[in-house]
Amino acid sequence: MAWKMLPAASKLFPALVRAGKTTPPRPPPPAARNSPSPTVHRHAPPPAARLAGAGTTTTTLVVDVDGGLLLSRSLFPYFMLVALEAGCFLRALALLLLYPAIRCCRRCRLGGGGDLAVRAMAAVAFCGLRARTFRAGRAVLPRWLLEDVAAEALDAARRAGDGDLESRVVWASAMPRVMVEPFLREYLQVPAPAAVAAREMKTAWGFYTGLMERDEDCEAMALMTASAREGGGGDVVGFSGAGSVEFLSSRLASICKEVYVVSAEEQSKWRRLARRDYPTPLVFHDGRLAFLPTPLNTVAMFTWLPLGAALAVLRLAVALALPYRVATALLAATGQSWRLRGSLPVPPPGNGGGGGSSAGSAGQLYACNHRTLIDPVYVSIALNRPVRAVSYSLSRVSDLISPIGATVRLARDRARDGAVMARLLARGDSVVVCPEGTTCREPYLLRFSPLFAELGGAAGVVPVALAVDTSMFYGTTASGWKAVDPFYYLSNPRACYTVQFLDRVDTADVVSDGKATSADVANRVQRLIAEALGYECTMLTRKDKYLMLVGNDGAVAAPRRAANKK
Repeated sequence: MAWKMLPAASKLFPALVRAGKTTPPRPPPPAARNSPSPTVHRHAPPPAARLAGAGTTTTTLVVDVDGGLLLSRSLFPYFMLVALEAGCFLRALALLLLYPAIRCCRRCRLGGGGDLAVRAMAAVAFCGLRARTFRAGRAVLPRWLLEDVAAEALDAARRAGDGDLESRVVWASAMPRVMVEPFLREYLQVPAPAAVAAREMKTAWGFYTGLMERDEDCEAMALMTASAREGGGGDVVGFSGAGSVEFLSSRLASICKEVYVVSAEEQSKWRRLARRDYPTPLVFHDGRLAFLPTPLNTVAMFTWLPLGAALAVLRLAVALALPYRVATALLAATGQSWRLRGSLPVPPPGNGGGGGSSAGSAGQLYACNHRTLIDPVYVSIALNRPVRAVSYSLSRVSDLISPIGATVRLARDRARDGAVMARLLARGDSVVVCPEGTTCREPYLLRFSPLFAELGGAAGVVPVALAVDTSMFYGTTASGWKAVDPFYYLSNPRACYTVQFLDRVDTADVVSDGKATSADVANRVQRLIAEALGYECTMLTRKDKYLMLVGNDGAVAAPRRAANKK
């Protein structure tokens, strides 16, 4: 694979050299020349009366995303997310080692030290990344940016846009456009007419060079948008925070008639935007990190990585070599635990509850929500007997190290997949199926495929509510290498699964006389699991998730081997 990158690398380096050459400065926009210094107000966001304008004059609000909208004062965690999630651990380590110099640049308020720090972080995080496949700005960053939004700041922006963030609001950020614009457009519902003043990352031969465009490019665009909207006669008001040196010293702030700066003391009293108040619900996100990589958190992660890798191997060996009762006790001592909420399910009619298959005993179908690929393992541990897991796609590595044996592969053919699961149930196996078809990290349930409801028979279907809590890494990914998913989960300092068996759902009517449709039963099972977990039901599917996070429909090639292979 490395030799394939040599031609691109040989073209990228000369482009970097050419891009780094100094160019004569561009003249400032005409409207910004000789503009008086703005009046600075040291208090809360602009009052509603000021944003409403007077008479025929309309006020345009320039929101400093980094210092006014977001509560944190550091952009380092967001560049670290790009370096690690779009790059690799080595790139993230390089950015971490550069942090002392970045901190010094931030402290140096003369000579554009803050802007130099942003450019340095962008250079390390972006240089060499392929522009066409970069999706961290849409799949990874919104999850963390939403948690950092100040509700009071968003309310002020809504007032300026008459409640729907119209084009009378200009959003300014020192971060590159590919990092901040997807978050603003898709999750804060900033419409297309509204200006986003953020710099572009330069590219060469399809790769990011790590260099950012000049300030004038984005600021002139925002200025012209605001001026053209009101014919040059509208007021421009800025809104920022006390620690946002980059915005207050920028040319964009200089065209504002007034700038409202919130003090650090007042900003500390602001509340984070509650999940229920998100303009667009956050259902899907990608990335490995389950924590915001601040400098101290990142140091802790790199310190833990060697121990975590060794611990993952040890945990896997214990799970494969020892019985459940012994293995779970030892794993709990290492920080990997599980708990049973409620009681075990009652054995189905005609089955004495034994763990093995026997002639004349019907199998039991368990339908659970999908959190990680280890879901069937913990169902098996809770039942203290073997189960058969069915899945549309699973890496060979994950299948090889599974404590419950090989997973039964499905082919996304309704008749064929139904016949495979029916044979497993007919011989008395306990079958675990995840009707969502893919994992979901947030408190939402995707649409349940109704196929399982047609296979329960007289034994019915037992809904299983699963919840998982990890401290450092997510055990799933949409765009990464799925073969290492179990190792990421096993390397967590602390991880806990919660298993809850719900009352059996009767499916006899679906099979016998069709009084209830399979879709009705599937929706009922989805609602029962959602109520048990406190989640929300959606009609989103696997295809929606992969279109959002990866840019494809998530389809996988049908397995070459027969799907009913034991």
